[in-house]
Amino acid sequence: MTKITDMPEDERPREKLLKRGANALTDAELLAIFLRTGIAGKSAIDLARDLIATFGGLSGLLAASQNEFCKAKGLGDAKYVQLQAVMEINRRYLREEITGRDVLTSPDATRDYLKLRLRGLAHEVFACLFLDNRHRVIEYQELFRGTIDGASVHTREVVKEAIRWNAAAVIFAHNHPSGVAEPSQADLHITKRLQEALQLVEVRVLDHIIVGAGDGTSFAERGLI
Repeated sequence: MTKITDMPEDERPREKLLKRGANALTDAELLAIFLRTGIAGKSAIDLARDLIATFGGLSGLLAASQNEFCKAKGLGDAKYVQLQAVMEINRRYLREEITGRDVLTSPDATRDYLKLRLRGLAHEVFACLFLDNRHRVIEYQELFRGTIDGASVHTREVVKEAIRWNAAAVIFAHNHPSGVAEPSQADLHITKRLQEALQLVEVRVLDHIIVGAGDGTSFAERGLI
């Protein structure tokens, strides 16, 4: 085992981040900074590499349940709490980034926010971003949970919430727990049905984003809306 203190100073994760920025670090190096210490026989970087392999990547670690997370050697309730706090800070930061701004001029921030909210969930969630007439975010709401199909997404509820928030436009989003972000026939049908219903109350559907592995799928980019 190579101790972090035995590494050249500019290759140690903390010093490397300060000198080159966080983008220069590997997943294991970033996780090692979060872990701070290793365990007997393993440095923080070695432990980080093991955890990434165990959970199949950072996304698997971030999506792990409290029970799964705390079972891993070197982790526990304290680390779980810290990680959840970091993730919530990131969610709130991204929400501030898109709230009050035209989402069409910041599509990456919008997609990053939706990915952070929905990726890694074990169940499907259907959510809406309600927008004003300048396409600025008014509110984000998770409306339906479970298998997203024609029976579980209720058109009347979506229309009611759009009216409640005085929305001029909406962006739909839902996740595919399988990680495959290709739209199904049910997804296409639901989107069309909701679009037709919202047209009656003069609310535009700007996009429907499916969150899976990678960047996900945008209906607007595919020409499906």
